[in-house]
Amino acid sequence: MTAAFMDLVDVTIVNIAIPSIQQNAGATESQIQWITAGYALAFAAGLITGGRLGDIHGRKKLFLIGIGGFTIASALCGFAANPEMLVASRILQGAMAALMVPQVLSIVHATFPAHERGKVFGLFGAVVGLGAVSGPLLGALLTEWNLFGLEWRPIFLINLPVGIAGLILGSRFITESKAARAPKLDLVGVALVTLGLLMLLYPLTRGRELDWPLWGYVSMAGSLVVLAVLVAYERRKGARDGSPLVELSLFKVKSFAAGIAVQTVFGVALGIFFLVWTLYMQMGLGWTPLKAGLTGVPFSIAVSVAAGLSVQKLVPRFGRGVLQAGALVLGLGVLLYMWESERYGLGIEPWQMAFPLVVMGAGMGLIVAPLTDAILSEVPREHAGSASGLINTVQQMGNALGLGLVSVVFFGVLDDKLGGLGSAGAGEAEGGAAVQTVVGSAFADAFQNALGWVAAVMGAIFLLMFALPRRPAQHVEGAADEVSAGPEPLEGRGEAREAVSVS
Repeated sequence: MTAAFMDLVDVTIVNIAIPSIQQNAGATESQIQWITAGYALAFAAGLITGGRLGDIHGRKKLFLIGIGGFTIASALCGFAANPEMLVASRILQGAMAALMVPQVLSIVHATFPAHERGKVFGLFGAVVGLGAVSGPLLGALLTEWNLFGLEWRPIFLINLPVGIAGLILGSRFITESKAARAPKLDLVGVALVTLGLLMLLYPLTRGRELDWPLWGYVSMAGSLVVLAVLVAYERRKGARDGSPLVELSLFKVKSFAAGIAVQTVFGVALGIFFLVWTLYMQMGLGWTPLKAGLTGVPFSIAVSVAAGLSVQKLVPRFGRGVLQAGALVLGLGVLLYMWESERYGLGIEPWQMAFPLVVMGAGMGLIVAPLTDAILSEVPREHAGSASGLINTVQQMGNALGLGLVSVVFFGVLDDKLGGLGSAGAGEAEGGAAVQTVVGSAFADAFQNALGWVAAVMGAIFLLMFALPRRPAQHVEGAADEVSAGPEPLEGRGEAREAVSVS
């Protein structure tokens, strides 16, 4: 959970500090883009490989290597002497996160029996909610405090004590596990999946800044060809020696295949919302980073509470209906937010946003923890790492697709609204105040349009969820999972179980 929290915070904390980094480090716009995009690309491209390496060499071992490397990379980011070093350190940080993060879910899946796993996924959902909002808040505080005159650097250095604690506690308490049969690493598969994801995600990440060049569309189309070649190769590889990088047999498991589809589309909604929300509050309403960060606290609390309740109390009784209710509740919260934004305009205050944010947070909490639980419920333990890597990869792909759509559903509207600002603003007697009002209104209109798309995506997710099993297997089978799961692959399973029961 420490590792999951570190990754979630690190993804969001940097955005708040970008203006400070640009001003104090002298970074160009291209370098600023790479400080965020470099991490995301390295992370997404390495997730499947990181998950498979855990299956082969041991999930605890890869987890400790990942969290140690992530901590070192955070120190290099914090002490970066120039923008080039910061970009390189961020890419390293993303690569280490790709080793660390897939092990989180696979360790949970391999360590806990099915009837105890729901409680852990409830905690995981709470950590997701906390990390998603505490990142911007923490980034705002650390940047504004300017600790020891270090400006933006503490946003990276704060990972050092957390990472060291994770290393010490992880080495002591995590039980080692790996696949019962140790497959070889599929290097051709690694090359194909990395190339395919980079060809898809790089143009999406930088497309708008580069004005959507032709090569970007060619690259995205080519990525589909590369991924098709990957599927064909992995099918032959699995038939030949049983050690493919991507375990295609997982997609024959209905709960996994359906859950992966839902996870991808859900990532699109999150990719759209969190970016346009930040831009709306800080650039449209003119709020400080701290005020914007504090506004998200009700959302975070609602996600955490609902995530815990959903897995432990609601899913065992109502099954798939809990996730579908979450999609509808989240969509309702989005529509409420649209209505309030239009009603109150530029005079809207954080307390007026609180109710729709609580509704949205409750809906998200009903989805995030049970969805992960449902996807992994029928996955064989020996493929836990591969499955975990795929879950995280499609989430990143969904986020990237959402960010790509932002250029259409948000920036497209914004550009239309601001198209005549130059000539209109020049004739205004009030000058800057009038221009700021026009800009703010344009951001509000673009925000409302983007929220309409998010609500539509939640409707699509509701329909996709009908493909999920009515009830995840573990809530039907209960403790019988241990009998049906086959040979026990874990060493020290008894000690781990005993530690859980004592806790």
